[in-house]
Amino acid sequence: MKRFLIALAMVLLLGSALYSVGVPEEPTLVEPVRLKMATTTSTENSGLLAVLLPPFEKTYNINLDVVAVGTGAALELGRNGDVDVVMVHAPSLEEQFVADGFGVERVGFMYNDFVILGPAADPAGISGSNDVASAFRKIADTGSIFISRGDNSGTHAKERSVWAAVGVSPSGNWYREAGQGMGAVITMANDMQAYTLADRGTYLAYRGKIDLGVAVEGDPLLFNPYAVIAVNPTMHPHVQREAAQKLIDFLVSDEGQAIIGGYKVEGERLFTPDA
Repeated sequence: MKRFLIALAMVLLLGSALYSVGVPEEPTLVEPVRLKMATTTSTENSGLLAVLLPPFEKTYNINLDVVAVGTGAALELGRNGDVDVVMVHAPSLEEQFVADGFGVERVGFMYNDFVILGPAADPAGISGSNDVASAFRKIADTGSIFISRGDNSGTHAKERSVWAAVGVSPSGNWYREAGQGMGAVITMANDMQAYTLADRGTYLAYRGKIDLGVAVEGDPLLFNPYAVIAVNPTMHPHVQREAAQKLIDFLVSDEGQAIIGGYKVEGERLFTPDA
């Protein structure tokens, strides 16, 4: 009996020791941070975000809620504190956003360019040109149908700047303001066999679905830089400033830049990394 009690005591002591030092505790699950980003329809329609964002989310345990709208609407969401970070492409609007105190810093990370898309019939006679101002004037002079984004997006801002440069205030039946995103406008222009201004990335993503081709390209005025801006926590203390900075750091990192540079459609790169 004595031996049994001694053995039982040794088993209990050994079990206690194993429990205290050798049995792992259940891992504590950390809920992912939810980061809200407003971006342009061009980055969404191009398909870039579908390959760029998942590695970031996995690495940093951050879930990104993306709202794809025009640049003007994206910046307005930032001004209202409805998102934590904006990814846009209208430098003058971005600089004003930061100057007004709503954004922390404008950080450029990639670019592509704009192109004028048009039908094979080319009623304005602009195909093959690299002079966007001359092309816009010919479109207006011939009354050829032009579909405008009409949504205060970066593309719309670029279009308006070109009309202003040639001294034309577009109006009339030939000029149609869609108030839609880039993909929808390209589809509309294709259905109407009309001209439109588009970013090259979205055009390449849609090229296999449309008959329109690039009529005008290569003018320095068509340069299209993209930037990311964290919403200023001084204006909106509730924003996820730390998570927003992690996204910005990822976009300009070697990994982020490699993903951007490696993203292609039918062998063509849609964006050029530029951190």
